[in-house]
Amino acid sequence: MTGIDWLPTLRYLLLGAFPEGPLGGVALTLVLSVTSALLAALIGLAGGVALAMTRGVVHLALTAIVAFFRAIPVLMLIFWTFFLMPILLHIDVPGLATVVCALALIGGAYLSHSVYAGIESIGAGQRDAALSLGLTRWQALKEVVLPQAVRVMLPSFINQCVSLIKDTSLAYIVGVPEFTFLANQLNNRLMVYPAQIFLFVGFVYLLLCGALQWIANRLVGKRANAWDGRSHP
Repeated sequence: MTGIDWLPTLRYLLLGAFPEGPLGGVALTLVLSVTSALLAALIGLAGGVALAMTRGVVHLALTAIVAFFRAIPVLMLIFWTFFLMPILLHIDVPGLATVVCALALIGGAYLSHSVYAGIESIGAGQRDAALSLGLTRWQALKEVVLPQAVRVMLPSFINQCVSLIKDTSLAYIVGVPEFTFLANQLNNRLMVYPAQIFLFVGFVYLLLCGALQWIANRLVGKRANAWDGRSHP
């Protein structure tokens, strides 16, 4: 392992060319993951509530849209957004923005289904009781149903965030210099340490996903304890 200055190499994998150049590597992977997860959560919450509040043709149309985005492979949607967004918007759209859009749409579709399932898991009797007290359907959803449904939804939200972290590795296909892209680039340049490079890549993804799962378990445990405390005074 002589002849290679590993400290600058590690820094390159973590930050890319930053600060002299654009941000990349693990840092860009985190930016992609967090931004996509936040947008997916907003889309998922809005979509799930819309599915729960609508009926008939509108509900069927929303269900079809959600099913469509859930069925599309991530790589294909990245290609679609990369080539179609500039045509539709008539402006140059950075590859980073198209990847965020694609990941947010797919993540939002999965989370819409999770939010809808969480809302439906709360007994209709509770909603009827809230309505009988004079609350509107929206007030009953916001004040009674959603606070309880969060416990059901949270594991799905965390699982989707973990999937988004892994799916950011597909951004290489449109030239976004995230972690996997730089690792491939480094391996092609060195040509002698593929095992070390990709073991490090796997370790970092394991660390990121494991840390997120640990945080999720802590949050779920705290919420469960708080719920049990309210249920058994």
